Amino acid sequence: MLTIDGSQGEGGGQVLRGALALAMATATPFAITRIRAKRSKPGLLRQHLTCVEAARAVSGATVTGAKLGSTELTFTPGPLVPGAYRFDIGSAGSTMLVAQAILPALLAQGGAWSLELIGGTHNPSAPSFEFFTRTLAPVLGRMGAPVSATLHLAGFYPVGGGRVQIEVAAGARRRPLVLRERGAITARHAIAAVARMPTTVAEREVATATRLLGWPREAGVAVELPSPGPGNTVTLVVEAERVTEVFTGHLDRGVGAEDLAREVARECGAYLASAAPVGEYLADQLLVPMALGGGGSFVTVEPSLHTRTQVDVIRAFLGVEVELAPHGDGAWLATVPPRG
Repeated sequence: MLTIDGSQGEGGGQVLRGALALAMATATPFAITRIRAKRSKPGLLRQHLTCVEAARAVSGATVTGAKLGSTELTFTPGPLVPGAYRFDIGSAGSTMLVAQAILPALLAQGGAWSLELIGGTHNPSAPSFEFFTRTLAPVLGRMGAPVSATLHLAGFYPVGGGRVQIEVAAGARRRPLVLRERGAITARHAIAAVARMPTTVAEREVATATRLLGWPREAGVAVELPSPGPGNTVTLVVEAERVTEVFTGHLDRGVGAEDLAREVARECGAYLASAAPVGEYLADQLLVPMALGGGGSFVTVEPSLHTRTQVDVIRAFLGVEVELAPHGDGAWLATVPPRG
């Protein structure tokens, strides 16, 4: 049984999620210790426990230590069984991170899957629903993995209750991904969404973001989302010939609408100023599916600690080295060997 140190690298949930996906895809049992040791509340929170329970359900795994607060567990996967599954986090924890823990293995298996995920859909420090649908899913499609998602209800902290449906069509193929250039930018969008809040908040955010980025005001739109609880999110979308990148921020207590829009615009502006087609968060999401599929390469910004942690976990399970090398002008080239 492979032993994984959950405190390595970023020392959070990324280690667990990567290990679950790789274990299921390779039928490799593992034990993980010191789960989320570098977080203020170490151990399994509801979101992480749901990742484990979802992985157990789709693979018939044998698991020990799967309880709230646990800092260690063992996971012995069985065969993946395609079908329809429903997973409720029971909090505002991120549904998109639950998907990250199981989706790469489901894509590698190649069957048809239907996942209903209930919890948070727009979370700080997690991919948003819009990132999943506009950025990640199209790139997975280029890798031969047909994935789609529908938002039925938005879920914000602290109420949660969002509902997302993810569909994986049968017949996924292993195509290498080569994404080294962004291509010409074809469209820009600023979307400010509110739930159970005045739409004037979203309108102020759109006005601020478009002004700071020099985008025409008609590139922005304020929308209302159905949700069990209040929330607000700003999403900036940059569509290019070869990739679409999404930048998102969420309104928090003590943060003004204009401040939120300003921070997301800063992130988006930094991406536009670089030549890298793959942003920091997309790089995190691509490594495991590529390692389990046809491999390939992409140019990205300087790798984050999350990305480097994924490299370490992939090495432990697959025995291969994902290469991260400077590529000039602050960009980096990530090269992923195909699965043997």
